[in-house]
Parts: sequence; structure tokens; C-alpha cells
Amino acid sequence: MTQAWASLRAAMAEAATARRDPQRRIVLREQLDTLRQRDDAPPAAEALIAIAAQAAEGPLAVGQLGQTLDGRIATVTGHSQYVNGPAALDHLHRLRALADAVVVGAGTVMADNPALTVRRVEGDNPVRVILDPRGRVPRDRTVFTDGRAPTLVAGTADLPVGRDGDGSLPPRAVLDALAGIGLAVVLVEGGADTVSRFLAAGCLDRLHLLVAPTLLGSGRPGITLPDVATMEGAMRLRARTYPLGIDTLFDLTPRIPIAG
Repeated sequence: MTQAWASLRAAMAEAATARRDPQRRIVLREQLDTLRQRDDAPPAAEALIAIAAQAAEGPLAVGQLGQTLDGRIATVTGHSQYVNGPAALDHLHRLRALADAVVVGAGTVMADNPALTVRRVEGDNPVRVILDPRGRVPRDRTVFTDGRAPTLVAGTADLPVGRDGDGSLPPRAVLDALAGIGLAVVLVEGGADTVSRFLAAGCLDRLHLLVAPTLLGSGRPGITLPDVATMEGAMRLRARTYPLGIDTLFDLTPRIPIAG
């Protein structure tokens, strides 16, 4: 573990105090500016520092998705291990370490049985939040049995969330419920449908797309959004890019919502 990474994690912990104290935000910004100059900072450090700075201003939701150049997250059979290389996986675990909570859909838990813990980098495990409005996920999944971090099922007594007319859990309501119990920095990790829903609802402050130099030509798509008739309806994003080993991180900030 580098000292710069330890300092960034400490700064992220300070963000909670800074949200309530304008003077503390000034001090935190100075600390983050110093971190930007460190030679031992982790890859794509600027993207991580930007998250810490934004978290000091208020609750924050970051989406994450790994995909190929042609926007596929898995083959037609669902095989996805691994679309991205080791450096991109390290980055994902850094995002987990900076988050208070990590959100995934029921399909991801059933298909991949993820642990959603920090294993590749130093840091604390986030609270795991499962979106399972239909109660599909069996309780023998790793997130319920390993004891390495709390796991909440949104829409139950764990995390009460009102439902839409179709029985789904509104993304904004999920984030508000998490913020209400002190989980203000949320990583929406997957799967693609879940990340897409949060993005389409205007609930992601940042989106980290980890793009591998790979073409599948078929397979399961990544981001899917409501249809638009013309390019004027496209979602425009501000973008910065960072190399992560063989992959490229697109650090995206939504700026213009989708319109029909």
C-alpha cells in the first residue's frame, strides 16, 4: 500500500465531516491538491481524487461498468471473467474502498455470486446492498454468508424503499434511503441493467466505464437507455480518460439528460 493511497482513503473519510463544515471543505481541498502531486499515487488517481472532492459537497453516486470496445459486458453465454485486465480490477476495488455502500441487482448476485469486498487493495469493505424486489436471491449467496460486511436487501425491513407501479425500486428512493442511514457515497456496480437504470433516472453523479481493447461482435450489451429519435436526444457526457494497464478508464460526468 502506498502512502498516497492511505492519504486518499483518510481524505475520503474526512468528506463526511466536510459536508457539514465549509471550513473543513477548504482544508480537504488543500489536502487533495497535495495528493495530486504525489509520485506514489495509484493509477487514475485524479479520477479518485475527484470523487473525494465531490463527496465533500454532498451525497454522491458513482456507477461502474467494465466492457469491451463494442460495448459488451459478456459473451452470448454470459461468460465475463475477465473482460478487463488486472489494473482495471484494482481500480474497481479502490472504488469499493472509497464507498460507503455498493449496490448491485439481483441478477448479478445470482449469476456471479460476488463477494463485493475489497481484496485487491487496502481498505474497508463497503456495506453491500442488493436490489431484489421479487425476492429471487437465495440466502446461500456469498454476500449473506461470508460475514465480511453487512448486506442489506433494499425494499425489505433491511432498507425500506417504496416501489414503482411495476414493483421495481426507484433509483432515487434507494439512494435517499441509503443517505438516510449515513451511507452517502454509493457505488452502483452492476449489472448493466442496474447501472443503466440509475443513469437513465439521472441518479449517477459520475460513471466509470472501464473499456478493454477487445471486440466481441456479439454478446450482452452494457449501457442501454430509452430510445431517442434524433441525436439531439442523446445523453452527452463530459469525459476524461486514464490508462489502466491495457484498459482505458472513461471518467464520465452526465451533463444533459436524455430527451425523447
